[in-house]
Amino acid sequence: MYRGADGNFTLYEDENDNYDYEKGVYATIPIHWDEAARSLTIGERQGQFPGMLETRTFRIVFTGEGHGVGIGQTSQPDKVVQYSGKKVTVTP
Repeated sequence: MYRGADGNFTLYEDENDNYDYEKGVYATIPIHWDEAARSLTIGERQGQFPGMLETRTFRIVFTGEGHGVGIGQTSQPDKVVQYSGKKVTVTP
């Protein structure tokens, strides 16, 4: 998570092997960073598709000097969120 300004992102996922997404068979998860509140909100999942993960783990890294930068994966996330489709808010 790069901080410094408000930001929005939508995580999109579908079956990945057909054209059912054209019929609305997909899911999205809105993600919002609020700079003033210093909070990251993973919003409520919209939609569904066959084989969709009901729960997922988000490994959140708040970037900083020597932390969460570069090509490799950061070994220690700042927060680990078990997400089941419902809105959750985390802070650094």
